[in-house]
Order: sequence, then structure tokens, then C-alpha cells
Amino acid sequence: MHTLRYTPIPASFYSARRDALAAQLPAGALVIIHANDIYPTNADGTMPHHQNANLFYLTGIDQEETVLLMRVGEQGTHEDTLLLRETNEHIIIWEGARLTKELGTALSGIADVRWADEYNALLAEWVPAAGEVWLERDNHPRRYTYVQTRNERYAAALQACYPDTKVCCLYELLAEMRLVKTEEELQQLREACRITGEGFTEVLRSIKPGMGEWEIEAALSAAYIRRRARKFSFQPIIASGADTCVLHYISNHKCCADGDLILFDIGAEYGGYAGDMSRTIPANGKFSPRQKAVYEACLAVHYYAREIMRPGLRKSEYERLVRVRMAAELVKLGLLTQEEVNAAPENPLCVRRYFMHGTSHPLGIDVHDVGPADPVFAENQVWTVEPGIYIAEENIGIRIETDVVIHADGTEDLIPNAPLEVADIEAAMS
Repeated sequence: MHTLRYTPIPASFYSARRDALAAQLPAGALVIIHANDIYPTNADGTMPHHQNANLFYLTGIDQEETVLLMRVGEQGTHEDTLLLRETNEHIIIWEGARLTKELGTALSGIADVRWADEYNALLAEWVPAAGEVWLERDNHPRRYTYVQTRNERYAAALQACYPDTKVCCLYELLAEMRLVKTEEELQQLREACRITGEGFTEVLRSIKPGMGEWEIEAALSAAYIRRRARKFSFQPIIASGADTCVLHYISNHKCCADGDLILFDIGAEYGGYAGDMSRTIPANGKFSPRQKAVYEACLAVHYYAREIMRPGLRKSEYERLVRVRMAAELVKLGLLTQEEVNAAPENPLCVRRYFMHGTSHPLGIDVHDVGPADPVFAENQVWTVEPGIYIAEENIGIRIETDVVIHADGTEDLIPNAPLEVADIEAAMS
């Protein structure tokens, strides 16, 4: 479709998502969701636009200054209006034409498409008549930023103009909805993950001691974009040597030395959905005995986590079980004593010395996708599985991550095309 690098999800998906949201809202509710801002850098520079995930989830529109308005009636009926930035001659010359009303309808399934300059007039008519106004606020528990989003800015303006209006938050409703993926979403995620794994496997064959981490990043970027990804789904981590133990190392500025491990935490974005994969490899193509032992311990925990991830298991219990299994592996490696583990065998928090992060997070439009605080695993949820062992005193950091869909009888690996076993990694690099 015009302006899109990817094959979009059919508009019927977005119509169904709006139906599902409206069914949970009271009659008289007015929903307002804005696109993300385009953020400035310096002088006349701007950052690339990254769409608000919930707006994209409900409309499929990846364009700045877009607004979704939903007026909810009795028994979940709703009237939807899409506001788009109107193209003018200046925009056409300098940036290229924006979506027409017809394309807005084709992508979103919304028949009533208007220009964004009608926003204030529509609010003046619809807000006083609404029983409740439901706004989008990012209440993700790990969100931390000083920057006010477009949704937050417009929410403050609305409450100042209409102080008597009852305002409610959409976050929990949409987080619950987004946790379980539809078949259309799974198709986009499978493609994002296919690109993620294929690109890594292509680049893996060329890695050798002396390469710059930045060279590997550049090769991955080319491999992903060549496969129609728009970009990395997050800032890529290509960490060698001691920095394999830095969880969010993103400078990628060193040369990879002979004997070093290289830890990858990477992903490609396709169609607005994210892949997320970690692999750890030897720069020279051959694991040392100690590196291999730590890698295989981490891999054993990785397989165990995938084995127990089943519908009905609560996330917190899953993490506890993984810690118990990790504790056993760390004892075998000589990193923990059995006495330390026996002090709290049902929940050995001592593993945090070498395994500091959680094992899994939901994946979707956002890399760290939204969901309830402690969900129960269910079919068609998509999760990462990423145990790690980090031994700073030995310059050994191992993380092994894939993305999985939960089915009734087990999990489906979305990145089966990237080497996982020691022998397969070494064979690909030989």
C-alpha cells in the first residue's frame, strides 16, 4: 500500500479491536487517542517518528498528528472518527504527500475521516455530551521520562478546558487486550522474528576477531532493512569482552578481541511489530571450555523455561521455578554453594548475583509489551525467553533469548532459524 514498506494487517483487524474496546466501555464514553509527537533534536533536526502503540493497535495508522475519537453508545455500539494531518503544497515538496482520507479509511476501516484542524471543534461538541472521557496514559510500571507526551499534553489541556468532565484511563483495558495476539498479529510477529533470525545468521558467518562492534551493527542493519524491516526494534546491543556483563550496553564502540565472547541482543521491526533475540558467540568461532560450560548451563535453563511455559501458569510462579533451576546450574559451575541455595531453596534469590533480570517479558508492538502486572500464561500470548549468566570477574556474560507463542500443548519458537546449540554456532562460524 502507498507509503508502506510492509504488508499491512487488514482493516478488519482494527475494526475488531475497536469493537472489543467499546464493548468494555459504558454508554456515553468518549475515547481520545493521539499519535506520538515528532521530537526535536537541535537546530532544524527531528527524530524519526515512532507511532503511539495504542493508536496503531486500534487504527493501523503510522502518521504524525493523527487522532482517534470513539463515541460509545448502548451495548458496545460506537461511532469512530479519524483525524489526519492534511497534505499541503509545502508538505508535498519537502516531505511527500500524507495519507488521503480514502487511504485512511482503507487502512483503519474508519469511514468518517477528517482533517486534524477539526479537533477543537469536535471536542467542543462531544466532550460536554460525554458521560466519561477515556484517555490514553502510559502507565507502564517501568516508564521513566521527563518528557511529556502528546497524549499527556492534550489531556492536560482538555481537563483545563472542561474541568467538570470525568476522565478515565485506557491503559489497563488496552494492556489486557494487547497481551493475547490475534492470528493477524502473529503473522507480523513471525515475519519480524524471521527477519531477526535470518539477518543474524547471515552476519554470523562473517564475524572474526578484530571486527568492530559497530561494523557488526552496520551489517545487521543492512541485513534487516534488505528484508524490508523498517529498523532495529530497539537500540542493538553488540557487547564483547567485559561488556557482555553490562545488561544494556549500547555504545558498540570496541573491537572484538580473540578469545572474547560477543553478546547480541537485537531485533528487527516489521509492520510495527518487534522481534527480540539474544545470542552469545565466541569472537574466534570456538568456545573455550569454561565459556562452553557457562553457555550450556544457560541453555539448559533456557530450554527448561520454554518447557514449563504453559497456559495456566502464573508469571511470578514461572520466574520462581526458573530461579530454582538456575540455582542448580550455578552450583554446578561453582558460582554458588549448595548451602547458599539451601538457605531459601523454594526461592533462591542468591541467583541474582549472576542472573539479575527476569526471564521473560511480553512482546508485540512494543519490545517490552504491555500487560497486567502478574498475568497468567494463556494461548496466543507472545513472550521472550531470555535467561542469562553474568560473571563479571571472568568477563563472561551469556544471554540466550528467543520469542515464543504459547499454545495449548507447548510453545512455538518464532526464531528457529538462528543457531542456538554450541555445535551449530561453531559450525556456522567455521
